[in-house]
Parts: sequence; C-alpha cells; structure tokens
Amino acid sequence: MIKRALLAFTLTVPLAGTAIAADTYTQTKYPVVLAHGMFGWDKMAGVIDYWYQVPQTLSKGGTRVYTTQVGGLESSEARGEQLLSQVQTILATSGAQKVNLIGHSHGGHSVRYVAAMIPSRVASVTTVGTPAQGSAVADLVMSVDAASPTAGTLAVGLLNSVNDLLKLLTGDKTVSNARNSLYSLSTKGSAEFTQRFPQGMPTTACGQGAAVVNGVRYYSWGSTSVRTNLLDPVDILFSITSLAFKGAPNDGMVGKCSSHVGVVIRDDYKMNHFDQVNQFFGLRDIFGTDPLPLYRQQGNRLKNAGL
Repeated sequence: MIKRALLAFTLTVPLAGTAIAADTYTQTKYPVVLAHGMFGWDKMAGVIDYWYQVPQTLSKGGTRVYTTQVGGLESSEARGEQLLSQVQTILATSGAQKVNLIGHSHGGHSVRYVAAMIPSRVASVTTVGTPAQGSAVADLVMSVDAASPTAGTLAVGLLNSVNDLLKLLTGDKTVSNARNSLYSLSTKGSAEFTQRFPQGMPTTACGQGAAVVNGVRYYSWGSTSVRTNLLDPVDILFSITSLAFKGAPNDGMVGKCSSHVGVVIRDDYKMNHFDQVNQFFGLRDIFGTDPLPLYRQQGNRLKNAGL
C-alpha cells in the first residue's frame, strides 16, 4: 500500500514551477502527459530527465505537466497498458477530465494505445519521431535474428543487457524483452498494431492521418538529420543505425514518412532522434532546430484548440 501511494504521489505532482507560470502561452485546458520511448526513463539516477528541459519549458508557459515511466523494452501493447494505468491515476488524482498525450519514439505507440482505450478521457495525441509504420533499424535486427539465430540471440541479449543496466539507474522494475520491442517497432509489427489501433494513421505511405478521431485530435512531427553535434556521443550510434535506411531521409532511427500520424506539423526538422527530446543534455546543431520551442508551440497549438 505504501509503495502504491508513493507511486500515485510521484505521478500526480506537477513539476515545480507549474503553479507560477511566467506567461500563459502554453496554458492548456487539460494537463500534458509525456511518454518516453525505447530504453527510456522518467529520471535517471534521480536527476537526469529523459525529456531534458521539456517539462520545465511547458510549465513556464502555464501547462500542467506529468512525466511517466514504462518498460524500456516491451511490446507496444504491454507498454500501452502500463501507460494507461498511470494516465488513469493522473486523471483520478488531478481531477482533470482529459489529458493531452505526447509520446516520443515508441512512446508514440503507447499514447495511441491509451487514446484508443479511453478516447473520452484524451483530448489530443502528439507523436514525436515515432516509427508509426515501423523502423528499418528494427527490420534489420529482426532479419539478422531470422537468418542467424546465434547472431540474433547475441544482439537481443546485448539489448536486454543494456536495458538491465539502465534499469539500475532508472528504477524500472519491468522485465527486459528486446524481441517483443523489436517486433513491435518493425514494419510488420507496427502494421499489425495499426490494424488494431488505426486512429490517426495515414492511409497512404507518406500522407497525413485524420485530424480528429473519436473526439481526439492527432498531431505529429519528425526530423531527418543524423549527426548534429560532434560532442554528442549518441550521434555515433545514429551514424551507424542510419545505414539501415539505405539513403532514405531519417533521424537515425525513424524514416521521414514513418513518423506521420494525424496532422503532420513537419517531418524534416534538423534534429536527430535524440535531439527530439533535447538530449544529450541539449547538445545539438547550433544551426539546426531547437526542440524546446517546438514543444512550446505545440502547447500553444493545443491551447488555441481549446485543449
């Protein structure tokens, strides 16, 4: 009971500074709930935010912001169920009638799942750098697994080990399941997910989806840069993973058109996959896109829509 009460308290206390807004530019009617992606977290070692400076940026404009944490490596449905439970806790304890959901990467599948399950309690869904139609990187690893079980087992084991290490720093108590995660993020797995939860998805390869489904507004944005800062160690990883796209525009993990859900705000910002959440500690191309104004603009967009 004590652990459950502490979880509820953690989930439902807005970030410091929310009550005293510097302005009202992002003062949405309903709270914003942020959902992380694969290998993601809420706070690492208690101090490192996954959404680096994003909650603070939104709250300074008047938004009530809640961050969440689900399994770093699991299927879309499993992660969606975990997020659904946390969203229901937020709704119950905050008194809000609805929430605005923002999901990064695999978190986009999670927020789509929640919106499909409880559409009457969700005002909007925004996906950021989400492989809604699957990722070529996941496809490549899955093909290696199919062609060589030994190599596949090694790759899956490495991913699980990385996530297990992160769990020590993030407090994630879920089981690492890289195969479920990879399948969910593959072209085939994402297509199956879309068959079950088609809301907001385009009907053409690079089109836009419906703007409103079951009363829920759908938005998305993505990017097409890979290496954006020589000081960012993650850029090296994306330089390698981007090879899976064979020259097609991508952010290192997600193809340009795959990021489309609902109203596409833009799909070619000058950021890579991790820049989209202002990581690594805000390192990015100084001539590229600053992600923080994008979240602020989206907060204002939601506010102007009465959400």
